[in-house]
Amino acid sequence: MKQILSNYQKIESSTLNLIKSNFFLQLVTASFFLILNIYLAKNSFTDSEIADFISYRFLAVILLSFPMGYFIRSKNLKPFIIIGSIGLPLSALALIITIKQDYQTLIRPIFFLWGIFYSLFNISVLPFIMKNVSKENRTHAITLSFATHSFGMIITGLLIFLLGAFGIKDEGDILLGICFFGFISVYYASIIVDQKSKEKRSINLSVDWMRIIQATIPTLMIAIGAGLTIPFINLFFFHTFNVDSSSFALLGSFTSLLVATTSIFVPSIKNKFGLKKSIINTQLISVSALILLSTTAFFNQYSFAIFFAVFFYLVRAPLMNMAAPLTSELTMEYVGDDNHEMLSAIVSAIWSGSWFFSSKIFKILIDNSYSYSQIFYITSILYLIGILFYYLLIKKIKN
Repeated sequence: MKQILSNYQKIESSTLNLIKSNFFLQLVTASFFLILNIYLAKNSFTDSEIADFISYRFLAVILLSFPMGYFIRSKNLKPFIIIGSIGLPLSALALIITIKQDYQTLIRPIFFLWGIFYSLFNISVLPFIMKNVSKENRTHAITLSFATHSFGMIITGLLIFLLGAFGIKDEGDILLGICFFGFISVYYASIIVDQKSKEKRSINLSVDWMRIIQATIPTLMIAIGAGLTIPFINLFFFHTFNVDSSSFALLGSFTSLLVATTSIFVPSIKNKFGLKKSIINTQLISVSALILLSTTAFFNQYSFAIFFAVFFYLVRAPLMNMAAPLTSELTMEYVGDDNHEMLSAIVSAIWSGSWFFSSKIFKILIDNSYSYSQIFYITSILYLIGILFYYLLIKKIKN
């Protein structure tokens, strides 16, 4: 364990500042993931309307990601990171104030702004790491960057639960308070140094579209499935088992603790079992847990069903998240140095685009009386298709 932690300490200081900046933004995004939907539901918005609101955040990323992938190639990434670190907590604050004041016409535009600022920051992270971190430290840096979301979930989940225990139960007030922590991100963003982008380097302006397409097909399948499930998992627990915001926040916090803990061991698992077993096996077990989680809804009349639902949720999340840093590093290396920014932009567009269309599909399915379990089963099928494509990609790389 000591050796594992010492490897993380070798990550270059500028990249560590980027990861710290990301962490404070994740406090905002994690808290909104945990309880924003429930807050909207308590403000008399239907599940269908909530799905529609969320889709505008993803729409912004779709529209911005592709042109940004071209624009930031060979440019200093620091300004994009700083703008994103300022704009994301600002738009989050504006969103809660808008909901509180019942300015319903502004909710969609502010979700759209959130997506723009998220893109500016998020698209820059992986290319920055790939350029500024030595090859031997790269897996650790990417893993730690991915883990910031989990650490954010742990802290905000516990904070929301404790505030609820002390009688502060208004989700809007809680989210407003957490938004201010997001501004600490600006300090760490301001002191990073994008050293490699400062160096003059030749860049091939052509894009290797064949490699990019091959690298993104499995991501597309996983993302479409995730878009049908992840943004609405809190509503599944809320409607199926009457799990309120503070309780789900605690569950999310504990789940993220498991995700963060297992993430630390990702580089060691990769070294021991190789890419194929590390990615494929963990994802397959995770999909099995999602299927079982979905099935618990048919037994919600029994008091024991909630315990099984929680158990399968706790199994699913860490295993699926363990593969994410490895698949990101795998695809980044596969497409080559000149395609990092474009791949990062396209992957971001895929995730947001898929979640945008998945939110619309979710709305249609809910309006047509599909149950959460049926929707989650569709997600499982899409996950399995994505895993198959990852398997084929790994075989191609090994050959």
